[in-house]
Amino acid sequence: MSAKKTLVMVVDDDVRIRRMIHRMLEIEEYRVISVASGEEALDLLDTNEPDIILLDIMMPGMDGIAVCQHIRQSSGVPIIMVTAKDDDAAKVRGLDSGADDYVTKPFSTNELVARVRTVLRRQTADQEHTDPKFVSGKLTIDFLRRRVTVGETEVNLTATEYRLLVYLARNAGRLLTPDQLLEKVWGEEYAGETHILQVNIARLRQRLGDSATNPRYIRTRPGIGYMMVPDG
Repeated sequence: MSAKKTLVMVVDDDVRIRRMIHRMLEIEEYRVISVASGEEALDLLDTNEPDIILLDIMMPGMDGIAVCQHIRQSSGVPIIMVTAKDDDAAKVRGLDSGADDYVTKPFSTNELVARVRTVLRRQTADQEHTDPKFVSGKLTIDFLRRRVTVGETEVNLTATEYRLLVYLARNAGRLLTPDQLLEKVWGEEYAGETHILQVNIARLRQRLGDSATNPRYIRTRPGIGYMMVPDG
């Protein structure tokens, strides 16, 4: 995906931060649309198709969490939450609502652009497989159509959730450490950020109707890692 063709939506009620981010991204040759509220962002989504959204959590009216949850009802567009420094609870709530990543204020130009590029790279990464499908019990992953079903029910996943599920499935029967999953699904710069992985594993289990205490698809080895249960 060319940076010149990439459309970024910036959602922040602070006009100074919104303008700063807008300028940062335009310098990097991204196309940018900026809005001051969650309501305005949702209205514009009906007529625009951004490639990625930078979404502030703390906004009056509809906050970033509510906006993200609303978007996730119909779209898997990558979302990066913008949070206050060291607000770990907000980070977890953002990820749990369906965000793909987060960046904390204050941030540098390089950090923000790197996060955007990383998420976009994951979104467009090659997903070719030797086998067209993976099946485990009622779970089927159709790699060619990027479609996940449990029984007859299609499961809607975010781009990050899908990549995580695919990597686990590709390595079914193999115990994967948190660092392995973070590196392969998110990137080397995410080493040690285990809360991102934990939130996404929990969310993935919920969408698949799986259970941490009695898992059918994703097993946890406490202190070691995770494993996709192979069929049979």
